[in-house]
Amino acid sequence: MSSTVAYFYDPEVGNFHYGPGHPMKPHRISLTHCLVLRYDLHKKMKLYRPYHATERDMCRFHSDDYIQFLRSVTPQNVQNFTKYLSVFNVGEDCPVFDGMFDFCKMYTGASLEGAVKLNNNQCDIAINWSGGLHHAKKYEASGFCYVNDIVIAILELLKYHPRVLYIDIDIHHGDGVQEAFYLTDRVMSVSFHKYGQYFFPGTGDMYEIGAESGRYYSVNVPLLAGIDDASYMQVFKPVIASVMEFYQPTCVVLQCGADSLGSDRLGCFNLSIKGHGECVDYVKSFNLPLLVLGGGGYTKRNVARCWTHETAVLLGEQISNDLPFNEYLDDFGPDYQLHPDIFSKQENQNTRQYLDNIKQTVIDNLKMLTSAPSVQMQDIPSDLLSLENTEEPDPDVRNSQEEMDKRVEANNEYYDGDKDNDKENEGFLDV
Repeated sequence: MSSTVAYFYDPEVGNFHYGPGHPMKPHRISLTHCLVLRYDLHKKMKLYRPYHATERDMCRFHSDDYIQFLRSVTPQNVQNFTKYLSVFNVGEDCPVFDGMFDFCKMYTGASLEGAVKLNNNQCDIAINWSGGLHHAKKYEASGFCYVNDIVIAILELLKYHPRVLYIDIDIHHGDGVQEAFYLTDRVMSVSFHKYGQYFFPGTGDMYEIGAESGRYYSVNVPLLAGIDDASYMQVFKPVIASVMEFYQPTCVVLQCGADSLGSDRLGCFNLSIKGHGECVDYVKSFNLPLLVLGGGGYTKRNVARCWTHETAVLLGEQISNDLPFNEYLDDFGPDYQLHPDIFSKQENQNTRQYLDNIKQTVIDNLKMLTSAPSVQMQDIPSDLLSLENTEEPDPDVRNSQEEMDKRVEANNEYYDGDKDNDKENEGFLDV
């Protein structure tokens, strides 16, 4: 039986710009959406122009003074907030840029609405490629992330679901989400990530397992540089299968950070787009309500390829390796294919013995769970947002000439490789 897929996209979300030299490019969302349209995948999904999150929504997790700061600070008045920049960790990695709070409202609102539609059985799978900003903390920004849309969406899912499973395949540890739910058994956090050698954010050791009621409900799979598809699957599938067996989640949130791909500008893994997508397909195979989010990814053309491929995977559709004609086709040269050759930056340092040891340790910890936790369900709180019909009957309407004329794009947003104006500043921490 085919799944009902809801897809959330705001036509303005790709127009924000973190600033010159910054590797985070919201424009990658526009590239992804363009390919989704040109492959006609939108015809198989319900498209929604998403809800914009409010300060009240964000304060379900974040502190009031932090959200008030994000709402108030702008590049024009930042001098008035100098003493708060270090307090809230806003600066080089998480700069103040034009429209920053609007950007947060868009990507957070889309994740939140996806959770609401899953709760109300209006879809089986919800996709928000603009979301997945997993580093943001209760009181501060971190790793290019300001508002943690994942935590806010999970809090909404917990109104209806006794057990929510969070899976993170970004190259960086999902520290903000793990920290938020470290003391509870209502959410199991499972993160596969690069660990060691001072790699950001420096957390995610195999022995970070949770505490108090959450003991054994944080699962970390620390990996070494250069991991390829075969090695990744050696741990991913057995770990997820054991998690499903022992935890028995009723809903899954999957963060699909594409910086775990080979050839990523900031990453050091060697996953192919097909290998990355195989993780998504495996999680989908358990047929649980599924919220799928973006995350990291800093070689824009490969991020767009990856998330387009995974949109097709979630729909159960086969699409051509030859990219359809589109307005960004030059970005995908010289091969113009959905699955280009991935060039390894580093040799695979993950030996079979190393991966077997991690896998066995994780599975042994899961066996410490006597049974899947249950919760006494009381009256379900009201939904955080009203379910107005935001479905987009025709996605091309959103790209009217009037709206295109309103867009202001930075000149350095569209270049990779030798023409990338941002290359001078690559020493960033990231999502």
